[in-house]
Amino acid sequence: MSDFHWPVRVYWEDTDAGGIVFYANYLKFFERARTEWLRSLGVEQQRLRDTTGGMFVVTGTELRYHRPARLDDLLQVSARVTELGRASMTLQQEAWLLRDGRPEVRLCEGTIRIGWVDATRLRPGRIPDPILDALTP
Repeated sequence: MSDFHWPVRVYWEDTDAGGIVFYANYLKFFERARTEWLRSLGVEQQRLRDTTGGMFVVTGTELRYHRPARLDDLLQVSARVTELGRASMTLQQEAWLLRDGRPEVRLCEGTIRIGWVDATRLRPGRIPDPILDALTP
């Protein structure tokens, strides 16, 4: 599956007192990109929960930081599926600093594991076939 890209602007709320993006906020940026990626495939998370009774949850993360982003920077955040199973998937995500509309400096990269659970009991389950079909190229 090809990479999905989502633009993110760095605001005051994303930074520490020095105007540098607080390290944990890259997880928020990655979450936004994953959500918009799913939306682009016709999978809206609230509707998904309402119609199937299930939802995706993050079950693991591994991040590596390369360079800091700063207040007002425009970033490009990507998401790409590297593994797709019946109950979970693994994504590779990156945040890049955009200059002149092109990704120039890699800021952060991560591996994110997402699992499917029953939304009420929070017990693991199988990803419904229509969703798997949407996720499979």
